[in-house]
Amino acid sequence: MDTAIATAPAPDLGHLPTWDLSDLYPGPDSPALGSDLERAEFAAKDFAKRYEGRLAGLSGADLGRAVAAYEAIDEVLSRVMSYAGLVYAGDRGDGANGRFYQAMQERVTAISVHLIFFTLEINRLDDAALDAKLKAPELARYAPWLRDTRAFRPHQLSDEVEKLLHEKHVAGRAAWTRLFDETMAALRFPVGGRSLTSAEALNLLSDRNRETRREAAHSLGAVFGENLRLFAHITNTLAKDKEIEDRWRGYAQPWSARNLANRVEDGVVEALATAVKAGYPMLSHRYYALKARWFGLDRLEHWDRNAPLPDADDRVVPWEEAKTLVLDSYARFSPELAEVGSRFFANRWIDAPTRPGKDPGAFAHPTVPSAHPYLLVNYLGRTRDVMTLAHELGHGVHQVLAGGQGHLQADTPLTLAETASVFGEMLTFRALLDRTADPAKRKALLASKVEDMLNTVVRQIAFYEFERRVHTERRQGELSAERLCEIWLAVQTESLGPAFRFDESYRPYWTYIGHFIHAPFYVYAYAFGDCLVNSLYAAYEDAARHNGSKAFAAKYLDLLSAGGTKRHKELLAPFGLDATDPGFWSRGLGVIRGFIDELEALE
Repeated sequence: MDTAIATAPAPDLGHLPTWDLSDLYPGPDSPALGSDLERAEFAAKDFAKRYEGRLAGLSGADLGRAVAAYEAIDEVLSRVMSYAGLVYAGDRGDGANGRFYQAMQERVTAISVHLIFFTLEINRLDDAALDAKLKAPELARYAPWLRDTRAFRPHQLSDEVEKLLHEKHVAGRAAWTRLFDETMAALRFPVGGRSLTSAEALNLLSDRNRETRREAAHSLGAVFGENLRLFAHITNTLAKDKEIEDRWRGYAQPWSARNLANRVEDGVVEALATAVKAGYPMLSHRYYALKARWFGLDRLEHWDRNAPLPDADDRVVPWEEAKTLVLDSYARFSPELAEVGSRFFANRWIDAPTRPGKDPGAFAHPTVPSAHPYLLVNYLGRTRDVMTLAHELGHGVHQVLAGGQGHLQADTPLTLAETASVFGEMLTFRALLDRTADPAKRKALLASKVEDMLNTVVRQIAFYEFERRVHTERRQGELSAERLCEIWLAVQTESLGPAFRFDESYRPYWTYIGHFIHAPFYVYAYAFGDCLVNSLYAAYEDAARHNGSKAFAAKYLDLLSAGGTKRHKELLAPFGLDATDPGFWSRGLGVIRGFIDELEALE
């Protein structure tokens, strides 16, 4: 084969947008970027001179002004890192991008070390003293940020240790993460005489042709297997790194830090995971047994999991049609929601084409409130790609609306960050279902939605269980590559059920799940969001039946606009929902069970 990379033939998708990052900076070598770094460095050093060791003696108004100054510096640094991260995500195969990203990490880390004292010193303030200072309006506006910052007080280390951990991050976890990203971006998977990226090869697992799926699955397994020792080493190193820091900080369990960052109680997450695992037989096991019967098989192979049904509409959806469908779906719920969403298409805030070196997944990056979010997708024209677009656009709209809270308080915990994205998916799915009249195609569309929900709920909780077992075992010593594969197969067998047969090619599939590397224990947030949205959407349908859809939409926009200023209990209360209610998760899972009941009835 020629040394040039041959990729899968592209369907006719129309013009796919690429993002324009000049709203952040004109280029990696731009004077504007260099000037921002210089100003931020001067401001950070000056900030430390003015405030270090003096917070306890400041008035409430002066402390409020100090927080505002801290916010302004941190926003500049976040803008730089957002730009560097997006450049890197656009092509991780380009060495210059990797070097630029690393250089920015190192420079920003060196600047931000001057700011570390601030939150540490805030956390040493006496509760009564801080309460008195909060009477000043200049500080009161930052009360939610102070609340969330002080939640970490029991796990705070000495100033010197905190500075050491902060500075070593670029040569520790960040370096291992970069190694994972660049290795994965460089992998190529031979399928049908072509050399594919991971995104293209994974996409073939939902191809209509079973032989194509099988070949892609075996190619993925073979290439992942060839790199298994490296991925096992990265996983072991990062798990040990986390165990050391967790031990120093006094976290009870490997997942406790994530729960605290998500502002959700351990018991709530445990209730979610327990409810989903208890539901495996009535959810995934039942559905995949049904799917096996539809395909006339005694058992499914792992490459059949996302196979389209025989009557599925597998036509290619051009980009413009996908854009119209998603925005129209949003508009039927809320014209304001659609108006915000339309900005992403009108202003080149989306990067849609697949290409070698590009991040193979999909994400919405909030950047900073003084700019705007960007979306990355790998659009190949399938219905699932339309749903992914609706999902990431939901994130983007959420981030725009939350931006009004300011840089420090716009960020939403992961458990609530998935609300708008999954809700956007549901709006788009309902629109697709409404316009599909053919019974066979409606059945296929409903089955596709069930599979998406199982991937979001069951699969993500299985991922969470994989991480729990890996991190727990790693505390006793390094895990072999073989042991990691054994744990992977165990949790997949438990979650997907007896309808599947897993061959050797599936054993190393854990290696490509980027969330395990980038954000340990992130994954349960997807299941949290899906179950939450199922309950939220049921409340919306009930409101619509009573002519209350406009009022519901207004409350929903208020929820998104709150950003990180409120906890889940406060945000859900206006809708009559409570995630701490033991029955909450069962009601959310009941929506999936209901869809499967409907599919069984159609037989």
